[in-house]
Amino acid sequence: MGFTSAWLITSHDDDFIRDLEPRMRELIDTARALPASRAGWERWAAEPLPDWRSWYRNGGGGDQAVREQADRVRERAESFFGLTSAGQFDELYDGRGPDDDFSVMTDVWGRHDEQVRPFAAVHSKEYPVAALFHALGSRRAALIPGWLGTFLLSAEQVRESLPRIEAAFSFSDEERALAEEQIWLDEDPGQEGVLDGPPRCWRQAAAHGLGLCGVYVHIY
Repeated sequence: MGFTSAWLITSHDDDFIRDLEPRMRELIDTARALPASRAGWERWAAEPLPDWRSWYRNGGGGDQAVREQADRVRERAESFFGLTSAGQFDELYDGRGPDDDFSVMTDVWGRHDEQVRPFAAVHSKEYPVAALFHALGSRRAALIPGWLGTFLLSAEQVRESLPRIEAAFSFSDEERALAEEQIWLDEDPGQEGVLDGPPRCWRQAAAHGLGLCGVYVHIY
């Protein structure tokens, strides 16, 4: 069955962020505190995944040790996707119930501050946050506020977290090349990629005194 996931980062003034907080804060805190969430993160941090091209490689042949190693890598990859796939915040896109007409598409994404161009990663049958987090690794990914690409930050919180974002997304030339190899997304040459869009949004929002909202959901 096909799906399309979307990760958007938009900028807003503090009044807007304050009004949105009751809807988003509990969702983020609850998702982050789930035992399965913590266990998945801790496993990923303790057992970093190898090159993504090896995750579903057939162990082949008659060597049992090789087959068992391939099985372990596949199982760890499935655990990682269970952690980093969109879905925990889908109600922000779908609304909370039949009497709730809230839609992140119109009520958040459609009301972004024009001073900062939104970052959008929309992919069919792929998860952009999963690809980004694999490329960053758990140490860098832990520097990103919120939970798995979903966050809500005031202007002050954007300024305070900017050094951590710069640390997460700063690479030597060699590190950058290695990170790019681990992004399996089909990103068009003219499209802003997941390694560039988030830090650009943070810098611009900090410069303009704006807050940020990140939302990671299925849209189909």
